[in-house]
Amino acid sequence: MKALLLQEYKKLAVVDLPQPECGPEDLLVQVKACGICGSDIHGFDGSSGRRIPPLVMGHEAAGIVVEVGSAVRGFSVGDRVTFDSTVSCGKCHFCRAGSINLCENRQVLGVACNEFRRQGAFAQFVTVPQHIAYPIPESLPFEHAAMIEAVSIAVHATNRTPKHLGGSVVVVGAGMIGLLCIQTLKLAGFAKIIAIDLEDEKLQLALKLGATHSVNPKKEDPVARVMQWTNGRGADASMEVVGAKPTVSTCFQVVRRGGSVTLVGNLTPAVELPLQTVVTRELSVFGSCASNGEIPQCIELLSSGAIQVQPLITATASLEEVPQWFDRLYAGEKGAMKVIVTPNR
Repeated sequence: MKALLLQEYKKLAVVDLPQPECGPEDLLVQVKACGICGSDIHGFDGSSGRRIPPLVMGHEAAGIVVEVGSAVRGFSVGDRVTFDSTVSCGKCHFCRAGSINLCENRQVLGVACNEFRRQGAFAQFVTVPQHIAYPIPESLPFEHAAMIEAVSIAVHATNRTPKHLGGSVVVVGAGMIGLLCIQTLKLAGFAKIIAIDLEDEKLQLALKLGATHSVNPKKEDPVARVMQWTNGRGADASMEVVGAKPTVSTCFQVVRRGGSVTLVGNLTPAVELPLQTVVTRELSVFGSCASNGEIPQCIELLSSGAIQVQPLITATASLEEVPQWFDRLYAGEKGAMKVIVTPNR
């Protein structure tokens, strides 16, 4: 089969690899669409430490089942499916307690680190355990279904955030995940959704997708604007989807006393925590990791049109076109959001 191989850092090539073997509890999936994730871009240069070459990356995917393992039940050849990126074991304490995203033995598709190596979906075929796969309806395009994993991150982060029907929330970072979070927070009942980003184009899209206010820190003080829009108290909640020191700091500054901060971004390994602010203002801090069984709900949200992903898709690309797209995304091409790879095109 053809696959896109990270041969060494910053070097991708389309190569011929053996088709993966389908184990007793696996599905062999012909990949119809797979999104390039921001974590893939950070893995491209080795900065994340979680994409050690040689590796086939890619974990946001959908396709058609072409083979089922001998112990598989509930799936058949020809089924249209998507799947979780996290491969949970189903046996450890956390899996048995219902927190599959915290699995002690978890692996992630398209990730190789010191603990494990799992080939991903930038390839014509990929194998996945049946327990992380989900059927998708005929009405849902594969390119949209490939966005379900990203949508699940936003849904999980919103589920982690204390709800305030008619309340206010600040989303710091209007990239793809931030724009999805804006949509899920609106569905959760927040009436005032304030988007903060350094790019006006992203803020304009945020307003189209559900944000009620926007602010560019390069042009004005975001904390002052949030206070103005919240009667001087601060927002009920904030959500950080970048993972950098300045944006995390902003999240703690814009919430009211007794408010909450949900941390989704995972770019920087460590940032400074404003301890006295958290303690004296009695803030609640929530980490949000991947998703925890929300994919069926995400399929419904996309199928019903409650969440829009088409405005976030910048381009579709064949495997041969992807190395160039990685270079462009790594260089920070302005306006680029989500590129969908179509390995069998």
